[in-house]
Amino acid sequence: MMFEPEKLNGLEQDIKKVKISSCLIYHDNGIVYQYFKNKKMTNKLFNLNSVTKSVISILIGIAIDKGEIDSIHAPILNYFSTIEENKKNITIEHLLTMTPGYEWEEFGAWGGRPFPMINSKNWVKFILEKKMKDEPGKQMTYNSGASHLLSAILQKVTNGKSASYAEKVLFKPLGITDYRWYEDSKGISIGGFGLCLKSMDMLKIGAMMMNGGVWANNQLVSDHWVSSSTAAKYHTYDGIGSYGYHWWVLVDEDRKAYNPNIYFAMGYGGQYIIVSPRDKLVVVFTSELYNDTFLPLQIFRKNILKNH
Repeated sequence: MMFEPEKLNGLEQDIKKVKISSCLIYHDNGIVYQYFKNKKMTNKLFNLNSVTKSVISILIGIAIDKGEIDSIHAPILNYFSTIEENKKNITIEHLLTMTPGYEWEEFGAWGGRPFPMINSKNWVKFILEKKMKDEPGKQMTYNSGASHLLSAILQKVTNGKSASYAEKVLFKPLGITDYRWYEDSKGISIGGFGLCLKSMDMLKIGAMMMNGGVWANNQLVSDHWVSSSTAAKYHTYDGIGSYGYHWWVLVDEDRKAYNPNIYFAMGYGGQYIIVSPRDKLVVVFTSELYNDTFLPLQIFRKNILKNH
């Protein structure tokens, strides 16, 4: 992919018009473009919202690589012994693909936010007690509860906070030293939306994924996990894309994934890590566009995707 100045000018015009906080473009092992709305944005810890989910996916992959989790096919019964009979077939893979089958109205009656879970005293208990609607694996329904169960599982198998595990196996190797990760009332790192990072550190995560899990000649997560977790497995939301293991996969106008995949992490308000391994490209957006989460993705499609 070539980045011509006039194309970047169009990109910057669109970014300034909608008051995006930051935009970084990494190409061929270097940063070729960076925009910050002001100096404060360079070191700001942005609330990544649902980009957190994609980080949880990486951590699950590392835990499987290390043998701390047996496999994606492990039933969640292994970790939550009081689970009801009709939920015993739910696996870690079902949580990763958001197909556990229980009722969850995050993109419906709850208006895009997991409010009932947030207001409950025990988030894990709240999730595990939801009524079953479908057989596991049948239907992808956007579900921050599934992400939080994954974080709870990580904490069980590592005997510590998911945040502490992330610091050890991911953040420190990437040189990420400044972060926040909020917890629920039971001390579980919030799996669906609790992480805060700087834009440059989001870029590091994207570059590591782009390079098949490698950073500074170290394999942080297996290439198998990177390719598997970013492959389209369910298509549910036309306006967004298909879904892998807590990563979105970009689709064209015919609902088909690009070949090879362009995939992304996306958070409420317009937080993005977009990765195109074929083009050796990572694009990061941070913003506070809480009325138009998808606008940075539209800017990417218009100014970058169409020109490659």
